[in-house]
Amino acid sequence: MPFSISKTREQGLNLVELSETSSGIRVKVLPEYGALLHEFSFPLGEGRLQAISSYKDLSDLRQHHALFYRSAKLSPFPCRIKNGKYEFEGKAYEFQNKFVDGSAIHGILFNKPFKPLDAYADDSMASLKLEYIYDKEDPGYPFTYKISVRYTLKQGGKLFLETTVRNLSGVRIPMADGWHPYFSLGGKVNDWILTIDAKEILAFDENLIPTGKRIPFDHFSKPSVLHTTSLDHCFLPEFHPGTAACVLFNPANQMSLSFFPERSYPCLQIYTPEDRNSIAIENLSAAPNCFNNRLGLTVLEPGDEQSFTVHYQLGLQ
Repeated sequence: MPFSISKTREQGLNLVELSETSSGIRVKVLPEYGALLHEFSFPLGEGRLQAISSYKDLSDLRQHHALFYRSAKLSPFPCRIKNGKYEFEGKAYEFQNKFVDGSAIHGILFNKPFKPLDAYADDSMASLKLEYIYDKEDPGYPFTYKISVRYTLKQGGKLFLETTVRNLSGVRIPMADGWHPYFSLGGKVNDWILTIDAKEILAFDENLIPTGKRIPFDHFSKPSVLHTTSLDHCFLPEFHPGTAACVLFNPANQMSLSFFPERSYPCLQIYTPEDRNSIAIENLSAAPNCFNNRLGLTVLEPGDEQSFTVHYQLGLQ
């Protein structure tokens, strides 16, 4: 069979592996810690290119996940909520857990145990569905909702990530979604070429909170070497059918990673860590601080659901 799916345990991590046997492309998912993407790899030379900058073992994950949020599912909000506070439907809320800068950051599901519900492989794909029911676990978000995440590996190195959230509360709830993967194509970020189909970014204040303004920024609208550029920007991609919103390319090994978000993800947050070994490229359904500024915020009625989809394509250019 061209595709397979199996369970594996590596370095204390219980993983589910999806693979395309003909090409050797491999995906590994960690359900127990936020349904995070642990591996997306491609055979290269005598080894493999691991495109995901992940944790080396269980100890590393436990020590650093709440600091780096590698591959975290960002729900029910992405990036920052200023001071961890917001108002909704006339009531004030404050998140219990906050980042070192005083903001609430990257949602509240990054370390939650997702339950595998559906896993199958056939001649055209390997697919895994995971689910978690959030039930008023943080006083800053006293609502109930179900979130399902489906990973699907298809031919040609295409990996689809679909998230669906359903409001199980008896009231309306604010909602947004995102992903926080760090990508690596070998070597250093400085030598990679980045292309983003965007001409604007959101203006941020000194705390990385949007000011409400947009700034023209088209430096990467054409393929550009990153060099020493430092990014922590929220880009606003333009959508053209069949065209990638973002492409990352390493000329040294000819590896390329393309990003195809659907319109449910109108924002693209890009961050370059100081070590320059990887780059975070984050699809967001709403802007940072969306519970306050309402930029892209989804409000779900009781019983309603919303899906958010992106797919990546990894391979030699």
